[in-house]
Amino acid sequence: MRDAPISETEAELPGTTAPRRALWWIILPLLAFAVAIAVLVSTNPLARFNNGTPPVEDIAFERVILGSDGIRVLVRAGGSEPMTIAQVQVDDAYWQFTQDPPGPLARGASAWIQVPFPWVLGEAHAINLVTNTGATFAHDIPVAVATPVATSSSLLSQAILGIFVGIVPVAIGLMFYPALRGVGRNGMNFLLAVTVGLLAFLMVDAIGDAFELAAESAAVFQGNAMVVLAAAASFLILMGIGRRNGAPKGLALATYIAIGIGLHNFGEGLAIGAAFAAGAAGLGTFLVIGFTLHNVTEGIGIAAPILRERIALWTFAWLTLLAGGPAVLGLWIGSLAFAPQWSALALAIGAGAILQVIVEVTAMMRRREGPDGNRLFSPAVMSGLAAGAGFMYLTAMLVKI
Repeated sequence: MRDAPISETEAELPGTTAPRRALWWIILPLLAFAVAIAVLVSTNPLARFNNGTPPVEDIAFERVILGSDGIRVLVRAGGSEPMTIAQVQVDDAYWQFTQDPPGPLARGASAWIQVPFPWVLGEAHAINLVTNTGATFAHDIPVAVATPVATSSSLLSQAILGIFVGIVPVAIGLMFYPALRGVGRNGMNFLLAVTVGLLAFLMVDAIGDAFELAAESAAVFQGNAMVVLAAAASFLILMGIGRRNGAPKGLALATYIAIGIGLHNFGEGLAIGAAFAAGAAGLGTFLVIGFTLHNVTEGIGIAAPILRERIALWTFAWLTLLAGGPAVLGLWIGSLAFAPQWSALALAIGAGAILQVIVEVTAMMRRREGPDGNRLFSPAVMSGLAAGAGFMYLTAMLVKI
């Protein structure tokens, strides 16, 4: 059977017909969607369901600042329609207020509410916002203290605290490196299992804190979904990066462990900084020591994959800063610009990174034990898992406030 003749256009431009046809099949659905939206807006079929009920309104309190000029509150709207803040109550009394920017708040928009209220140091205060529909939204200040401002002195003090909470314990844990190099096969399995155990605790702790913070964020951020998606994306991206040249091991795996721990310490620093700003935490020497003890095992976990390698001193310094340094940054941001949704996002990303490390460390242990991997259930491994998770749980009791 003879082929059909080829047109001059097809002969001159070979291969152009299929891409053009594919482009039209992209444009046509978009045009159909635009027409459907235009019809919906012009006809407004939902109007017949309007029975006079007020729109759904929601306000999330993202930040409260106490200063010499009164109280400033950052709020974010999550209602179905623009909403107007009509009145502000503080401790059951109405106060004049200013709003920046002024006017109704659209869905997802934020504004600062300034109230010249003479707050009292150390006392509790209650803020209540009333919209023009009569809906009320309350927020409690458990202990009133002046919000820290970004001065060189305050930033230095927070940096010192962050060093003791994040960098010092990781450095102390890595100092066990020479002593741990002589461990045998069972000892190595025990240490790697300890790493998995402590990372599993950190992941569960981060996810729990992330969901708690997500519940405080505006509904528009869909807190729980945001946490799950961010953790999954972090895990998948790091798995893809880590496996691009094969499964990571040695220093590469230690670096991924440091990254995961660093992201968790960033979230931990955010929480400490926010607690300071809100006056909800008085971190005394005992609690700082508790944080240090709680995080010492992290350094041992970073050292476990590189016990069979010779590592330069500057590499230990880099791993220490990678794992512990984010605590300083988190403390600064938490005390000066805290918002629950961003803290939840940071913790979720950290949890995903930690899960990636758990998978890689477990895979390395399996490769070390051969294809059957029976020794993954040996007493050394099982006791290491219990020791890592148990130590983190017990020391966490010293720092939970």
